[in-house]
Amino acid sequence: MTVALALLLGSAAMGWLAPRVLRRIGDPVVALVAWTSSVVAVMTTSTTAVVLLVLPEHGLGVLESLHHCWDSVGHGTTPEIEVVSGLTGGALLAALLVRLAFVGARGARRRARARAEHLSVLRLAGRREPGPHPTVWLDHDRPLAFSLAGRPGVVVATEGLHRHLTPDEVGAVLAHERAHLDGRHHLLVAAADAVATALPVLPLFTRAASTIRELVEMSADLTAARAHGCDTVRTALMRVSSHGAPDSALAMGRDVLDARLDRLRRRRVPNRTHRVVSGGIAGVTAIALPVVTAAVTVVAVMLLTCSPG
Repeated sequence: MTVALALLLGSAAMGWLAPRVLRRIGDPVVALVAWTSSVVAVMTTSTTAVVLLVLPEHGLGVLESLHHCWDSVGHGTTPEIEVVSGLTGGALLAALLVRLAFVGARGARRRARARAEHLSVLRLAGRREPGPHPTVWLDHDRPLAFSLAGRPGVVVATEGLHRHLTPDEVGAVLAHERAHLDGRHHLLVAAADAVATALPVLPLFTRAASTIRELVEMSADLTAARAHGCDTVRTALMRVSSHGAPDSALAMGRDVLDARLDRLRRRRVPNRTHRVVSGGIAGVTAIALPVVTAAVTVVAVMLLTCSPG
């Protein structure tokens, strides 16, 4: 039982403390990997802990041949308490997973229905430009652009972009929206929203929705800046309007504008190789941290409960 409790402790510690550390990561792509991996790690580790509580012998039968200390660590409570805790944990886990699945499915249906409604209108009113991610151009003077996920994903833009922005700035706006589709940012935002709504039990979960939405915008900005330059993206960002973009879309000019403009003002575009290495390290660290914490806890309990002989 101690192993399961140690895993729960590691998950809880990461769920409470991780947001403070994750917010210090400068590269938005690396931060996005770290946030996503942390959420997955906490959910997976917590699920594993509850499964160990439910399993006979708490999954420690394979350790019977090890030192007798494992026996005291694994069976530190009465069988009645272990059965009750296992059943309670299993019921709680099942309820949370059902709630998460329900919230996620409901959100997915709502987004699919909204996307279909918007596209049915846009196809009638706009001019379709083919491509890997087709662009629908609307004859409207206000400069506006947003992306809608799907198969395929669609970029929606207005002719006002050509009237109010330079060709390079228009290219930056389109590159930004295509980066959302290439990076499956809509899916990440939807998953984070579902977790925050269904599991508001840890700061890591409750803050994931808003933070990931900010990070995907910053990540798309940097993708566009790599092709068109930070100054071009910054100017385009200040000129593009977010009014008229549906809630189910990701619009360039809507979220955390001040922070994004400040980042672009620094004119720092991370090196791709450094980003891949840093993202890999961040992801592995986030996934391993709850398990490492649990292992340290188990070893500490062993040292405290077992005699030197």
